[in-house]
Amino acid sequence: MAHERQAHVRRFDHVGITVSDLDAATAFFVKLGFEVEGTGSVEGEFPETVYGLPGAHCNIVMLRPPDGGCRLELSAFVTPGHVPGSPTAMPNELGLRNVSFEVGDLQAALDATAADGYGLVGGIGTYEDSVRMAYVRGPDGIIVSLFEQLG
Repeated sequence: MAHERQAHVRRFDHVGITVSDLDAATAFFVKLGFEVEGTGSVEGEFPETVYGLPGAHCNIVMLRPPDGGCRLELSAFVTPGHVPGSPTAMPNELGLRNVSFEVGDLQAALDATAADGYGLVGGIGTYEDSVRMAYVRGPDGIIVSLFEQLG
């Protein structure tokens, strides 16, 4: 007899990334094709309780991809100040290591990010003639995986 399991998750809502410069990070993702869905600021009892940070005050930008899928939430803390992460973290470092997006033209996307000073982590790889992919080192060292379907 199959064990019945309760599905607690109903849908994937968003991925949150804490950044030091909200404007720069927003511009990076907008250039890739995201749209700003909304902006806001949270402070007081709710974020202090959820974050476990007394005096928490955070500015937020919610971004929506062109297909309406999973959103991206960018947060920048006013108080307490952000704690530096590892801006040169490599893909094998434990923790959230990359966010991945399908693009229509990989080279055009890489040219656009490079024009703003965001370079590759490694090189451009091709997998079984079906996908071309590259990791870009984005704002605050975030690894952004960009891939193009081939064929």
